[in-house]
Order: sequence, then structure tokens, then C-alpha cells
Amino acid sequence: MPSILIAPSILAADFSRLVEEVRKVEAGGADWLHLDIMDGHFVDNISFGPAIVKTIRGLTNLPLDVHLMIEHADHYVPRFVEAGANSITVHVEAEARHDVAKTLEQIRASGCRTGLTLNPATPFQSVEPYLPDIDLLLVMTVHPGFGGQSFRPEMMEKVRRAKEYRDSLGGKFDIEVDGGINADTARLSIENGANVLVAGTSIFHSKDYAKAIRQLRGE
Repeated sequence: MPSILIAPSILAADFSRLVEEVRKVEAGGADWLHLDIMDGHFVDNISFGPAIVKTIRGLTNLPLDVHLMIEHADHYVPRFVEAGANSITVHVEAEARHDVAKTLEQIRASGCRTGLTLNPATPFQSVEPYLPDIDLLLVMTVHPGFGGQSFRPEMMEKVRRAKEYRDSLGGKFDIEVDGGINADTARLSIENGANVLVAGTSIFHSKDYAKAIRQLRGE
């Protein structure tokens, strides 16, 4: 079984204390940092861009897991590569307005890990053609755009299908979940095959980041 990795979602951090927040989750045992990029078009919210990614890159050596919830991701990939992303995840939906296969190839050629994601309403078969060529599949367990939403347990079917496919390939890609992840939903996600857990509120709104991370990992 792959190791369980915890990726605190910076969107839930206190940006007035960003340096302290990054250092606290790193000291608390975080494996990655998850950065949600929103453009106000693909999702109905705006977060931050390459400049903040570059700032965070200067604060930590942890891998930066960048999730592009944007249109025309292919146009912006080079900027996030330059900013210090280690992994870049793009959306499979037509509304993201890019050639998925070409964008994944572009990410890989840049030296970053390639990630693909699908919204709750998007059928699993939409990502199947790309699974042999990715490093990470992100299963959204809420509709993307805003933090603090309730976990959607019916998304575990997609996690199980991803695990079955991954096992048939010999365990090539990580299976990540994002949305409403706390100690209870983390356990459910792990049981169904996820090995990377993105968590925002349950870490950054807790009093003890290290304890929250341990609980997510099931320790």
C-alpha cells in the first residue's frame, strides 16, 4: 500500500501570517503543500497566481502541488513551472478549454509531475484515456471553488475505480482526494484507495496542526 501523504491546502491558511503558517504545517509533518489556483471563470472564485506560488516556494522545500482550476491551463503552465511548482494538475472538463493530452505532455516536458482531475459531476470514464500517462489523479470530493464544503461520500466510487485501474497498471499514479477532508473522511478515503489527502479547514482551523495531520494520516 502506498504511503499516506498529507497536503495542507494553503487556501485555508491565514494569509496575514503566511510565513508562519507554511512553517507550522511543515514542522507538523506535512508531506506536500496544495495550492489552488482559481481564475473566476472555470470556478466562481479567484484565489492567487504565480507570484504567491513563488513566494511559498521561497519559504519551504516541500513539494508544491498546484491545482489549476482555470481556463486555458496550457497558456499558464510555464508561469507556474517557473514559480516553482513540483506537480501541476489540470481539469479534464471541456469547460477548462484546453487540449488535455497536449497540456499533460507540456507539464511532463517541463519536469513537473502531471496531474489530472475531475469534478463531482464528471463521469470517471472521462479520465480513463489519460490514466496511463499521469502521475496523479485528483478526485474532487466537493465542487471546486470554495473551501469548507461537506464531503461527498458518493465520490468514493471514483476512488475505488481509480485504485482498480492503478493496481492493474502496477501502481503507477497517486490517488488524491480534495474537499471536506477530516479525520473521518480521510479514513474513508484511505479505505477506498486514496493515498494523498488534501485538507484545508481541518488543519488550518485546528489548534494543533501536527495533531491534525497525524489524525488525517490515521496515527
